[in-house]
Amino acid sequence: MKRIFTILCALALVMAGSATALAADDTGQSASYYPISVEEYTYGDFDELRINKTYQLSLSDDPSLIPTEDFVRNGRRYYLLDMTRKDEVGVDIQTHTEAVTQASDTNNLETILQRLDAEMEVTTEDGYVGILRLDHTSVQVATDGYATKTSTLTASRSYPNLSEADVSLIPKSIEDKGKTLTLGDVKWSESMDVDGEGNPVTRYTATASYTGTASSRYATGYTVSASYTGEVSKPNCAVVTYTAIFGSEKAPEESKAPGGNEQHDPAPGQTEDGSTEAPDTVKEPVDLSGLKRPVIIGVVVLALGVGGVFAFKKFKERR
Repeated sequence: MKRIFTILCALALVMAGSATALAADDTGQSASYYPISVEEYTYGDFDELRINKTYQLSLSDDPSLIPTEDFVRNGRRYYLLDMTRKDEVGVDIQTHTEAVTQASDTNNLETILQRLDAEMEVTTEDGYVGILRLDHTSVQVATDGYATKTSTLTASRSYPNLSEADVSLIPKSIEDKGKTLTLGDVKWSESMDVDGEGNPVTRYTATASYTGTASSRYATGYTVSASYTGEVSKPNCAVVTYTAIFGSEKAPEESKAPGGNEQHDPAPGQTEDGSTEAPDTVKEPVDLSGLKRPVIIGVVVLALGVGGVFAFKKFKERR
């Protein structure tokens, strides 16, 4: 008897597990592609609502992954009527950025922008062609390097009304524009004059030349970098356009009780017999429709097994 009971229990578990697996398979195939367009329209004399979903795939894509399951929208159930295919020659469009560099003799940004081309035509290595436009915010200027140059400074001074043509009377250095210059050469000129007693005297005028040097650091050159951005396209790209056509009907109503009367869900906070339930005990309804079949099969098999065991036991006791 124990062996029969064990076999019946095992059979009940197997049947319940198989039914659950079948219920899990009813979920259907998940969508693998997204449509590029969805069109809703009316069709025929009865204004049937239809939906067309258009997908664009490459030749290597698997069209069997296009979702074709029924779905419900706005109270109507949509089901697949037909699937069309159209081979096309498409154009693949991509965003492309091209970086350019060029030499410049100035770092003045306004001058540089005037020298740069506003647009440029480009052909990429993989065959995309398009016109790119200058991105003004990407323009940058870098200094190539620096060098030092030395220049000679000169200045002259005149010293009139000297009593003698003596160099010691001339300053040996002067300050000119913030630079110190040293005496280089002196040229003399003389003129006759009279003193306070009317005696003639000779006066000298010195014209002195001063020299010096100045060093300055300067940039040897500049490099301008900029980016051009735009869309490039590649023709002769084979694509396949699929259109899934869905018809519709009013979604079936499951609101009729077995006796033919319309069944209403109890109001929130109220049980099916009309009594009031406390607000904190109100629970959300759980959808068990997917488990009805496996549960019923399991219960029936288990009940038959238990009943058989008891019947066999009674029979054995009578003998």
